[in-house]
Amino acid sequence: MISPLLPHRGALVLSGAPGAGKTTVARDVAASLPRSAIVAGDDVSRMVASGWVGPIGEPADEAARQLLLRAQNICSLANNFSEAGFFPILDHVVPEPEVLGRMLEWLAPRPVLFVTLAPSHAVAVERNAARPVWERIDYDTSALHEQLAAMSELGWWLDTSALGATETVALILAEGADRAVVSSAQVAEVVSATKRGVQT
Repeated sequence: MISPLLPHRGALVLSGAPGAGKTTVARDVAASLPRSAIVAGDDVSRMVASGWVGPIGEPADEAARQLLLRAQNICSLANNFSEAGFFPILDHVVPEPEVLGRMLEWLAPRPVLFVTLAPSHAVAVERNAARPVWERIDYDTSALHEQLAAMSELGWWLDTSALGATETVALILAEGADRAVVSSAQVAEVVSATKRGVQT
């Protein structure tokens, strides 16, 4: 099967809360393409040997700074793979439109496909509990789910509550090039709308 992703020559960003299936879907999408590379935010995060602060850690400003650093680093790696002829798949929780906007800047001029794997919170919690112990997330992700929902109009918000990994991968390969396109202008519009909502 030749996926419509191939002529795209850009990058695929897979986002979603813990338990959404990003790692499995990224691996299986990559395996379906003749030349691909997976760049995972978790892998890059583990490169910090000392001073690491997690996404919900303290101080909050340092947690935010490290999140952006991680996003910038995975974009740099993705660019390198793309230059070498590999289709990069970025496996990363993109928590807010501002972070996605920065990632689009760092990946430019490559076009970006943005897919948020969006099972219901209950399904994601169930899937997370079924993981091996060392892979489980042990904090409440309900606030993150609400955060991600604010980005549902960006790229492809793919509800995978009733889908397995095989079905999800098939959908992304078949329809991603059309349904997952995202632009800086779209992100800016969502950011602006969010700010107007806060102000009112």
